[in-house]
Amino acid sequence: MVFRADLHIHTVLSPCGDLSMSPEAIIETALARNLQIIGITDHNSTLQAPLIAQIAAEKGLAVYCGAEITTREETHCLSYMPDIDSLGRLQDYIESHLLRIPNNIDKFGYQLVVDRDENIVLEYPWLLISAIDQGIDQVAAFVHSLGGLFIPAHVTRPMYSLVSQLGFIPPDLNADALELSKHTSNIAFANGLGRKNKLPVIRSSDAHFVVDIGQNFSEFEMESPSFDEFKMVLKAIGGRRIVS
Repeated sequence: MVFRADLHIHTVLSPCGDLSMSPEAIIETALARNLQIIGITDHNSTLQAPLIAQIAAEKGLAVYCGAEITTREETHCLSYMPDIDSLGRLQDYIESHLLRIPNNIDKFGYQLVVDRDENIVLEYPWLLISAIDQGIDQVAAFVHSLGGLFIPAHVTRPMYSLVSQLGFIPPDLNADALELSKHTSNIAFANGLGRKNKLPVIRSSDAHFVVDIGQNFSEFEMESPSFDEFKMVLKAIGGRRIVS
């Protein structure tokens, strides 16, 4: 079976995420745009993801829960966890390494965790778009120690990407794939980076607004939308593959 996935979506928790990015709005929009899998990847936080996964499961939509971590190099990296326990441990790891810079709401926007009815249950105090004090190799190692997946985000973007921050993709980087966003203009070049580094390439929307959800996506040929199947897709096991 082929499953359509947008694995880079922000919620009201991300300071740059629009306040319309509530759990219900994200799920309903994803379903309306024929997505079978979404990834919830707020900046340096996993706190909104479990509720979205719970609601989505009731409606037949699979969710990969994780975060978009900003490493010490100021490189954005997507990290996905296999279960709620490992997701909580990732949250603890991020919290222990996040710089305690107070969020400036007027400058950066709100950082909210909401419930199913969109009531605010937490206003996160520390700025989530700052870098943590861990380097890219340290983050990758921790994510993999929990059975998670580590995918550098929007790798050719002129800001906060591997190419912009390091100037290249390290040949020994322990990543599971590379991600392209809608901001990538030269798809052939970006795919060439993946081939050069022997890494699969996925595409995602990096949605901060409802209108952006599903504007860029990947299609995976696999047996089910489970996390384990996605792992096997990235390794091209048993005929599983990235279709587009």
